[in-house]
Amino acid sequence: MFFDRAMLAMGNILFIAGLTMIIGLQKTGRFFARRQKLKGTAAFVAGIILILVRWPFIGFLVELYGIFVLFGDFFTTIAGFMYNVPVVGPYLAKALVWAGEQAGGRRRNADLPV
Repeated sequence: MFFDRAMLAMGNILFIAGLTMIIGLQKTGRFFARRQKLKGTAAFVAGIILILVRWPFIGFLVELYGIFVLFGDFFTTIAGFMYNVPVVGPYLAKALVWAGEQAGGRRRNADLPV
């Protein structure tokens, strides 16, 4: 059920619709069309297509890579909020900072779409 094609496709549609409702149609389009984000956008779209042609596991992994490239800049911002979570917060924050650096998010808040 975790890799159900219909559920993953519905999740993708809701994700894109939610992002569009939060930051607007023009900003969403500009965010996905940025030159530095084209590799992530291509991977995200390729993942959606793979899910729709009945390769849900491979599509999910490709999509996950696309999301990592697209939103890696935000991991350091999220890590700042994670420090407030009791017990596991500092450990999760360190992991998010590391993941953000691996994704190329060394510039703090440089590419925020909002």
